[in-house]
Amino acid sequence: MKLLGIGSRINHTTYGKGVVTNVTSKHYWVTFIDNGLETIAIDSEFEVIEAAEDEVDTISFFEVEQSLKSILKKWSDVSEVVSIADKWKGGKLIMEPGDTNLQGKVLPIDTFFHKITMVRDRLRVMEQKINSSNLEEQEKIDLQQYITRSYGSLTSFNVLFKLKSQQFVGQRK
Repeated sequence: MKLLGIGSRINHTTYGKGVVTNVTSKHYWVTFIDNGLETIAIDSEFEVIEAAEDEVDTISFFEVEQSLKSILKKWSDVSEVVSIADKWKGGKLIMEPGDTNLQGKVLPIDTFFHKITMVRDRLRVMEQKINSSNLEEQEKIDLQQYITRSYGSLTSFNVLFKLKSQQFVGQRK
């Protein structure tokens, strides 16, 4: 029995017409017109409408999507969605000056959090631009140290982040 390649079109007895989007040793991942993505056994009942040749280096749409996301994240100014910790949602930041004759400022903590994450994202973009620049290696290292110190200065705000993986990380000792 010859395996179908990605892009093969089939007509399954239960799910109807679909296209093979990934192949494993035991299953086809098929996106069906009426039933969406389903995993079916290679030896299940279906009719081959059009077979695509299976190539050694074929990859799934999922892998393409993950690669594209990675590239966009690395080279664009697009920021990821970052969640604020639940306990801070809807809260406010109250700043009171030492001089009681002056007016204080109240800021929604969500707005403040958004500004902090934008600083983090811009530091990441700057870091990428430095690393891909034509600067001498020592200059890159020097600039990278400034960015690392900036991250370290911002670690006080890590309490606002829902996920630890999205927090600021300074220089580790």
